[in-house]
Amino acid sequence: MSSDLFEFQRMNRLPPYVFAQVNEFKMKARRAGKDIIDLGMGNPDLGTPAHIVAKLVEAAGKEINHRYSASRGITKLRHAICDWYKRRYDVDLDPDEESVVSIGVKEGLAHLTLATITPGEVVLAPDPTYPIHSFAAIISGGDVRSVPIGADRDFFADLQFAVRQTWPKPRMLVISFPHNPTGTVVDLEFFEKVVDFCKENRILLVHDLAYADLCFDGYKAPSLLQVKGAKEIGVEAFSISKSYSMAGWRIGFICGNPKMVSALTRIKSYLDYGAFQPIQIAAIIALNGPQDCVAEIVKTYQDRRDALCNGLNRAGWKVEPPKGTMFLWAKIPEQFAAMGSVEFSKFLISKAQVAVSPGLGFGNGGEGYVRFALVENVQRINQATRGIKKAFKSS
Repeated sequence: MSSDLFEFQRMNRLPPYVFAQVNEFKMKARRAGKDIIDLGMGNPDLGTPAHIVAKLVEAAGKEINHRYSASRGITKLRHAICDWYKRRYDVDLDPDEESVVSIGVKEGLAHLTLATITPGEVVLAPDPTYPIHSFAAIISGGDVRSVPIGADRDFFADLQFAVRQTWPKPRMLVISFPHNPTGTVVDLEFFEKVVDFCKENRILLVHDLAYADLCFDGYKAPSLLQVKGAKEIGVEAFSISKSYSMAGWRIGFICGNPKMVSALTRIKSYLDYGAFQPIQIAAIIALNGPQDCVAEIVKTYQDRRDALCNGLNRAGWKVEPPKGTMFLWAKIPEQFAAMGSVEFSKFLISKAQVAVSPGLGFGNGGEGYVRFALVENVQRINQATRGIKKAFKSS
């Protein structure tokens, strides 16, 4: 059988999964009996609030909810997300024209890109960033131009440079604040400048607001859609995964520009029948019900963040507490910098029994860093930082 039969060009454009090397190293350590504290994958460990689970159970008991649902999301759920935007940001959205439910934000962003980007068109995305923000374009047959992001960068200077150096002219800009993995946060003025820039350059704008609620120290994340005219050029994604600890439930939303929402709605009508209807019904309860559970979840993450940052600083690893996300983006200490993020991550597994994500997995701009996910309790995090301190001293 000819080998070229099994050559899949789209798959050839995807790089090797960097995280796989570290994951395999971690699993070998566990099989050898080591107690590895896993702060790698950002998989929330907190249980979903009880009143949301109860609604799922109730809805799942009704046979009418076992049928195909609606690929765009049931009407009451689309109304619920629009009401959420109104209460939280005073943003008016049309639930029929300006909102669509996705099976998690990852699916929504991937299919939005597939619906709006044609082969050869250029998408701008931060570097480093959450992989789907850049690879959705690759999967769609487009090209990606990176815009560096970090505390020492001028995002708009880098953005202007990227546009000047790109041909054909970029079609889309994908951003996300609070930002995964760096924890970078912005104010509303930043979004105003982004909207003006995209209008001036005729670039579609996509903002991922996955960490809308996971903010600390008095910081409140703004919404892109608060900017006057934002809906003329862009959309925003929001997920219930983090705010309500419902990551495995797979419900997200894309809201904003009617034509972009329509494109996603149309392509989804060919691809899926929507999420299991009881999950959508439970999501309505999450959005419309009591929000004290969100505050409790945020408080838990803040306690973990403080424990991790304090412990690392005591170990001699100087870090700054992030104001948003469920992650800590940490520069590799100088004495280990030459190892690179992948080998340093392996070092932490073998010597400190702590697993983290290598920065290289988030793009070339992530080299020299690692990402900690706040997915263990404070006691385990303290154990992790003690292990790191011991590893540093012995090395």
